Amino acid sequence: MNELWSDIGPALWPAYWVTLKLTFFAAIGALVWGTILAGMRVSPVPVMRMFGTWYVNIVRNTPLTLIVIFCSIGLYQNLGLTLAPENANFIKNNNFWLAVLGFVVYTSTFVCETLRSGFNTVPLGQAEAARSLGLGFSKVFGIIVLPQAIRSVIGPMGSVLIALTKNTTIASAIGVAEASLLMKEQIENHADQIVAIFAIIAVGFMIITLLEGYVFGFLAKRLAVRR
Repeated sequence: MNELWSDIGPALWPAYWVTLKLTFFAAIGALVWGTILAGMRVSPVPVMRMFGTWYVNIVRNTPLTLIVIFCSIGLYQNLGLTLAPENANFIKNNNFWLAVLGFVVYTSTFVCETLRSGFNTVPLGQAEAARSLGLGFSKVFGIIVLPQAIRSVIGPMGSVLIALTKNTTIASAIGVAEASLLMKEQIENHADQIVAIFAIIAVGFMIITLLEGYVFGFLAKRLAVRR
């Protein structure tokens, strides 16, 4: 056990730091793109509604592993898409951002549907009153509907973030050095201590996700819409 800890201990923080960075950047991108998709789903423009509907239904039902691998093999190796500057760590950095892109593409669909459920909590009369004052769809959506919808779905949005944190383990499929890749490496080096390795990595994810759940639970109570 001492030998295992001497190997895995110093590598734990760097691995989980990558996991946290993947979660952070993917969460921001998914929130932005998911909000845009949610706007498309309720847009009065048929083409935008159709695009939003098809995007969500197709991407949400596609395995995340395929999306992440496609970002690496399809976008980078075949189409030459690069998301990092050419330097000594180009492959490592580029794979990191390709993984972030894959997580944004996938997670944004769940953000979209979560927000769309929040739209139903906003009284219809508020939007109708705003339109009667001459406000267009974009202003009604951005000023009246969206702020209330976000506050009403903070709890469910926390569940989406927790799922994203756990999904970051898929980044190891394209060589991103996050926690699950560390676990695979340690299993290869210490095959007789698989249970201990699993337990160490699992505890790290439990700490992160429990903290996320606590923060979002607190915010959900603090920012709940009073009706």
